[in-house]
Amino acid sequence: MTAPVTVPQPAAETPVPSTRPRRSRSRASRDPFLDNAKFVLVVLVVVGHNWGPLIDEMRAVKAAWLVLYSFHVPAFVLLCGYFSRGFTGRPDQVRKLALTVLLPYLVFETIYTGLYTLLFDRPFAITPSQPTSVCWFLIALFVWRLTAPVWQAVRQPVAVAAAISLAAGTTAVGYELALPRVLQLLPWFVLGLQLRSEHFGFLRRPLVRCCSLVAVLAASAGAWWLAPRADPRLLSMSYDNDDLRLSVAQYLVVRLVLFVVAAALVASFFAWVPRHRAAYTRLGAATVYPYLLHGLVVQAAQAYGVHDLLGWGGLVGVALLSLAAAALAVGLSVTPVRRATCWLVDPRTVRLPRVQISRPSRELRT
Repeated sequence: MTAPVTVPQPAAETPVPSTRPRRSRSRASRDPFLDNAKFVLVVLVVVGHNWGPLIDEMRAVKAAWLVLYSFHVPAFVLLCGYFSRGFTGRPDQVRKLALTVLLPYLVFETIYTGLYTLLFDRPFAITPSQPTSVCWFLIALFVWRLTAPVWQAVRQPVAVAAAISLAAGTTAVGYELALPRVLQLLPWFVLGLQLRSEHFGFLRRPLVRCCSLVAVLAASAGAWWLAPRADPRLLSMSYDNDDLRLSVAQYLVVRLVLFVVAAALVASFFAWVPRHRAAYTRLGAATVYPYLLHGLVVQAAQAYGVHDLLGWGGLVGVALLSLAAAALAVGLSVTPVRRATCWLVDPRTVRLPRVQISRPSRELRT
């Protein structure tokens, strides 16, 4: 049994927690474009986490991993900001945020800690302030959304958030509450707060879509060239310049370049997301299920050497692994799985038995 791979896996949204759509909301009221984007992104999250253990073995896999991790987490964080535009900090909103994000975070922190103890013989010690595995995204979303009213009142919020992000990368910040990722990914959340539906519509223009193809090809070529020498930790947004052995000037230049690359790839992604309703659209309403659950499967497969086995198959093995990962994302999104696990992912759905206390008879009261 092997130890878990330490390659950073900044998964993301992922997912934008939307654990269970309310029955009172009709399907027509949901934007298929947003659900499509969420579903494709969570599939990419699962695929990327399965590529992680193999990026040091094959240059092509590492190049694809670099391209993927350049944009899919920023895209998810941007959608988090977009869905947080109406958050004003009302008590009912904070209560709902705690129930839909903070409570599942605590539940899955316990589950992942137990899994690591079982698979990797780690001491069972729950540390809610230091997120485990994919749980970092939930606590980050909790913090980001609480700050949404502040950013609505700040002038030039994206520029201010970008300055905070760069400063965080040149400062030794502890990992409590996933603070390095919270701060370094902050500009994408703030950008999402500023966006409107017409901005996504602009990306559908033919000229923009043509430019997006050029951007993807250029990013792919650059990733192939950088793959032998690139440090994957640069894309995890968890490390400062000292950890990466870069001077402050070098770090700032690299981060600015990554901002530009990520912006081009995020725009390219949204430019090609289908706007019509598809067979997978409804799965985009519950992306938190595959996001939180897939890590359990991936860690178990990693512990029992599944990735090492498929790695021997070369690119064919990677292709099979990618298909299996996509199938896993779909399988964890279907209704039977959601019904079986909703008590974990969305504890609000748990209905406690009603206890009826009979009133004492009049004779007893007298």
